[in-house]
Amino acid sequence: MEQTTRSLAQTRLADVPALTERLLAAIFTDDPDWTTDYSPVPPDDLRDGCRRYLGQVLRVLCGEDETPEDDVATAIGRDRAEQGVPLAVMLRTFRLGGRIVWEALVEQAQIDGAAPEVMLRVATSMWTVIDELSSRLSTSYRQTELERLRSDEQRRHALVEGLLNGRAQDAGFAQRTAKELDLPIGGRYLVIVAEASADGGFALKGQQQTLDALHLRSVWQVRADTLVGLVALERRDEALALEKLRPLATGRVAASPAVVGLAELGTGHQLALTALGTAPHGESGLISLAERFPEALLVQAPDLARRLVDSQLGPVLELPERERDMLLGTLACWLEQECSAANAAIRLHCHRNTVLNRLQRISTLIGRSLNGHRAHLTLSLALSALALSGPEE
Repeated sequence: MEQTTRSLAQTRLADVPALTERLLAAIFTDDPDWTTDYSPVPPDDLRDGCRRYLGQVLRVLCGEDETPEDDVATAIGRDRAEQGVPLAVMLRTFRLGGRIVWEALVEQAQIDGAAPEVMLRVATSMWTVIDELSSRLSTSYRQTELERLRSDEQRRHALVEGLLNGRAQDAGFAQRTAKELDLPIGGRYLVIVAEASADGGFALKGQQQTLDALHLRSVWQVRADTLVGLVALERRDEALALEKLRPLATGRVAASPAVVGLAELGTGHQLALTALGTAPHGESGLISLAERFPEALLVQAPDLARRLVDSQLGPVLELPERERDMLLGTLACWLEQECSAANAAIRLHCHRNTVLNRLQRISTLIGRSLNGHRAHLTLSLALSALALSGPEE
């Protein structure tokens, strides 16, 4: 620092307590239109921060070497971020402090008889110091905010994981989580799961905005290979929420049945995952478990599903691919058409006798009749199990 600057600053170091009171007065009265939000800061803490800041400005102007422990601006930035004081308020305070230091230096220059041109150099030095300290303040403040956001996100993630793992059956956990996530403890919920997509995202886009427009509260969490949503229906219609979400699906998405309260979200998550497992890979759309109960039962018992396919369709699956697919397609169409060969023929664009011949071929291969309620049920389940596992299974 230039010698005059050092001398003026050194003289004013003893006046830091008085300058602190001037800064405190300026903070709250300098601009009536400015909203100064220091309410989270205890008065003694604010006074101490102003004193340390003004002292640092003058010590730097004196040319004193700083140590990390002396970095008051960084410490103030961290403390005020943790207290929730807006950064703009802090920067304004630093500028006010700079103005008060400048006024004190001008007063001292007049007492010492310093030449006016010398004060230009003093001003340059002082505002360079203020800019540097303001930069440190901003950097520290923003780093602290990022750390807080990461910490908040980690806590939020842990709370949602706790809900998915059934911890909300503990009333204390449920109450804390409801408050922090802004969710109702009771009421009806949907759990939505969307699979990961090839672009690194998930098979559901814009769901938060859509639900917000319906005034439905929701929380969404990314897991290893799914996006999970907890949707608080409260008194809203479940069907309406699903209707609005369906067009947003770009891949496999599934919804649980409505479950009651935070305590049942773990169960709802498992049911939604089960429903997701009933959607064939490569398809797009949102399905609900209520629409897929037969397939869900097969997904829940994969070994039995494989045995069902083998026992009911094994000989058909051993045929060459073209014949196999033709017979399986005819059987599926016939069952879908309530076992009407005439209706199936229309759908398959062939003659009714062709359908009957193909059905007879299947009956001969598997060694049993295709007629009767039990046969229809068993064959329908076998075809569903085959669609879930793939035709080569």
